[in-house]
Amino acid sequence: MVVHRDSFFVQTPGRSLNDITKRVNDVVRASSVQSGLATVFIHHTSASLIINENADKTVQTDLEAWLSRLVKDGDLLFEHTAEGDDDMSAHVRTALTAVTLSIPIADGRCDLGTWQGIFLWEHRMSAHRRKISVVVVG
Repeated sequence: MVVHRDSFFVQTPGRSLNDITKRVNDVVRASSVQSGLATVFIHHTSASLIINENADKTVQTDLEAWLSRLVKDGDLLFEHTAEGDDDMSAHVRTALTAVTLSIPIADGRCDLGTWQGIFLWEHRMSAHRRKISVVVVG
């Protein structure tokens, strides 16, 4: 069995969905694993990971619009506002999504569907440098 681990950083422009599929596939390719499992993990509490459509940008826009309606920045319910109105809302957004993804590997790459991509979802309004770790087992 092979276990391969690598990390990379993503500079986000602020609240946005950032396609990291190629970066994850690069780690999988470097592992030389042909069949197995990749675990992708983000080391933060105000950004998350999702798998979703990568072909139509309006999907990302609609996801952000929906989550913004569900979790409001500056909601008076929140006490944790040390870093601004988007502080606690970013933590709630992360809790509602995921910080870890498990992705099957086939033929030496992530076995995603035709329209699936792996996205880092930045929940803060300002730019951040986010760390992603990928562990490949096969």
